[in-house]
Amino acid sequence: MNPHPAGDTRALLVAELLGRPADAHAAADPLRPILASLFAGRALAQGQMPATLGLPVTDLLPLWAAYFPGPPLHLNSGSIDDMPELSDLVGLLLQYRAGQRESELWLAHIVAWGCAGRDHLWQDLGLANRGELSALMQTAFPGLSALNTSDMKWKKFIYRHYCSTEGIYVCPAPSCSQCTDFDKCHAPEE
Repeated sequence: MNPHPAGDTRALLVAELLGRPADAHAAADPLRPILASLFAGRALAQGQMPATLGLPVTDLLPLWAAYFPGPPLHLNSGSIDDMPELSDLVGLLLQYRAGQRESELWLAHIVAWGCAGRDHLWQDLGLANRGELSALMQTAFPGLSALNTSDMKWKKFIYRHYCSTEGIYVCPAPSCSQCTDFDKCHAPEE
């Protein structure tokens, strides 16, 4: 008996998506496996993202056609609430994008939407693990990723950076190392 059927299902689904004949620019995009994992997560009802991954249909359809042509997956909708700072978070992510590919624009919206969830960002996005989120951040938003020098959990880091740029200071200590919540922000994500 297989102890990880959901993981096997995800792996098979991601492999099927990546086996589709994508456009040349999409096939060469190092973020394509991350996008496949995001779609697999929605198809398996993992995470909290809306069925469109937070993208307008006018962006989702071209993404699908270029990156994963063929029959669309049935994408389940999660339960993320709207948030007033969504456009600000998208703007923050876009400020740090690599500027190499269109997928970075889509991922800025997707990651910002994921910040509205209540679990770790990688879980709310429906990714397989935190490593996928770190790869996404390093590839799509390398400048922001480079600022996360202490490997803070991504959602906390994004909000902390957003708040500091807006002049909002929420940490009760002058530096993270002195804060009583340090272990909550920097502990391993499970």
